[in-house]
This record gives sequence, C-alpha cells and structure tokens, in this order.
Amino acid sequence: MANYQRKQALQYNWSVKDLLGLDIDTPDPNEDTEWNDILRDFGILPPKDEPKDETEEMVLRLQKEAEVKPYERMTLKELNEAEDDFDEDDMKALEMYRQQRLQEWKSLQKRQKYGELREISGEQYVKEVTNAQKDVWVVIHLYRSSIPMCLLVNQHLSLLARKFPEIKFIKAIVNSCIQNYHDRCLPTIFVYRNGQIKGRFIGVTECGGTNLKLEELEWKLAQVGAIKTDLEESPKQNIMDMMMSSVRSASIHDTNSASRDNDETKCYSDRNF
Repeated sequence: MANYQRKQALQYNWSVKDLLGLDIDTPDPNEDTEWNDILRDFGILPPKDEPKDETEEMVLRLQKEAEVKPYERMTLKELNEAEDDFDEDDMKALEMYRQQRLQEWKSLQKRQKYGELREISGEQYVKEVTNAQKDVWVVIHLYRSSIPMCLLVNQHLSLLARKFPEIKFIKAIVNSCIQNYHDRCLPTIFVYRNGQIKGRFIGVTECGGTNLKLEELEWKLAQVGAIKTDLEESPKQNIMDMMMSSVRSASIHDTNSASRDNDETKCYSDRNF
C-alpha cells in the first residue's frame, strides 16, 4: 500500500510540474542515478538498456561479412535451376554470377579447343593455317617421315599441343604443300597468327639440333609469342653453360697434366745429370 501511495505521489508531482510549466530536464533513462532507479521501480521510466558487448557485435558482423551466398559456389547449370529460390536482391547478384560463369565457360571452351597435333593436307593449308580463326596462334610443322629429326619434332609438338590446348598445332607432309622442298630445309616450323607468319624455324639447326629437348622447343615458340611458358630462361642456355663449364674444366685439367709432365721430364733430366 505504501509503495502504491509513493508511486501516486511521484506521478502527481510530475503532473504538477508539467502543469505549472516548470523547467525540468527530461531524465536520461540510462543515467545511473538513485532517482532514476526509484522511477524505474515505479514503472515511470523504462528499464535501463543493457550495455552491448562490443566483442560479440564484432564477431557477428565479421561472420555476416564472411558469409558466402550459395550461388557463389554454383555452376552455370545450378544457377539456372535455382532461380526460384532467391529473393529480389539475390536475383541481381544471381544474374551477375550467371554472366560471370558464362564468360568462364566460354573462355574454357576457347582454351580447350584443340589439344592435339592434327594432320592436314596441302589442300587444307589455306583454310586451316592462313585463314584460321582470328587471334588464334597456329603452329604448323612441314615434315618427312624419313627424317628422324622430323619425327622428334612431331613427338614434342604432340606433347605441347596437350599442354597448350588453346594453340592450334598441326603437321603436314611437305610434298603435299610444297613440291621439290629440299631435305636440308627440314624440319620446317611456321608460326602464324591472323594470316601472318610470326616466326619460322627452317632446318635442323634453327629447330634446335638433333638432340632437341621438349623444353627447348617450348622456349622457341614462347619467344615468338605463340605460347605463354612458365620457363624462366632458355633451357639451351643451361646446356651451353654446362658445356662451357666442361670445356673450362677440361682445359684446366690439360694445363695441370702438362705441368705434371714438365715436372716429370725435369726430374728425369735431373736424374740423368
């Protein structure tokens, strides 16, 4: 009964002050004062807001930012099938991702267009090489199967065709393309782009020699721009460095041997005297 009377008195006092127009600051409901506590006890002020846990808020915010939308992991087919499961906001993002996946698919199809060393005839040369699709690199090898170096080049080109499926690798028996082509000019490798010759390697020496390595041929094609290799330097240079090192070592060895021979001759002469 006493609490009820106190509550009525407080409410009466506030009403009187309002009616008399007294200048009374509105109390801050979150201010930690004894007066506010009394007002809260009587329900005149709302309950005090609990302080927010900043750490918890930060964790929740980071979790929300890190949340991955389901459509970000979907394939193009899955995106088309799941259209009805997204709201309006997601649909905008969905369309963006659909276009992104479509471009990725087209790019993949373009990169994987070839992937093998194909044989063509002389009659197909203009269509397959000179008039090849725009911006497509074409590597053609003119060969004779009776020349071992030609067979080695074909082996390397077959491997490179699988490694670089976006490049068009083809081969043709030289007689079907050029009559009376001399054997000393084989193997012959032409590199085309947009109907223009961008590189040529004619004969055993220009093609890399009878001991041609796969990496050496890859480097040669990269040098004319046909492929993007992950090789950082010419493999041929490494071989040359090793050869020069061997020559220097042999020279030092010969010098030391000559010196020992001279010493032995001198010792023999000394004994005779």
